Amino acid sequence: MEAPAAAHNPAEPGPLGNRVGNRVEIVVDSPEQMGELGRRLARLLRAGDLVMLSGELGAGKTTLTRGLGAGLGIRGAVTSPTFVIARVHPSLGDGPPLVHVDAYRLGGGLDEMEDLDLDVSLPASVIVVEWGEGKVEELTDDRLQVLIHRAVGDTTDEVRHVTVTGLGERWASADLGVLSA
Repeated sequence: MEAPAAAHNPAEPGPLGNRVGNRVEIVVDSPEQMGELGRRLARLLRAGDLVMLSGELGAGKTTLTRGLGAGLGIRGAVTSPTFVIARVHPSLGDGPPLVHVDAYRLGGGLDEMEDLDLDVSLPASVIVVEWGEGKVEELTDDRLQVLIHRAVGDTTDEVRHVTVTGLGERWASADLGVLSA
């Protein structure tokens, strides 16, 4: 598996990306690198963390989550929860479980998601929500927003531009630059 390129000076744009405050931009060239990004992200996460994933269909949200699950040491294969809405993956060790939610088919805000009891799960789990904009922000002021851009249309381009933004006090001083290492 090929590792992502080394980080560049944050003041200079480069092929891997820039770090700005509590935001980092990363270029990922393959599904393997997206999985590796998820494993690096897992090192920053702890119980109580919310990660919101955004991006076009096929951008790599589930691939990133699969790497995150591997990094957290969870049980069970991470697959898209589109048809079941949410999957809980217990930890194989003493780490937090991973709750993986796909809110794509849910139209309303947090009220529509109440049946998932995310507010109850959050303190003890890492919760990753795909398509969560406008639906789960009320859970906590502290969250990571991960935006994945890819070329659209008839293309075989595997390049993804990933922007990770830390919001709230929890992420204000976090070194998100380690994600581009």
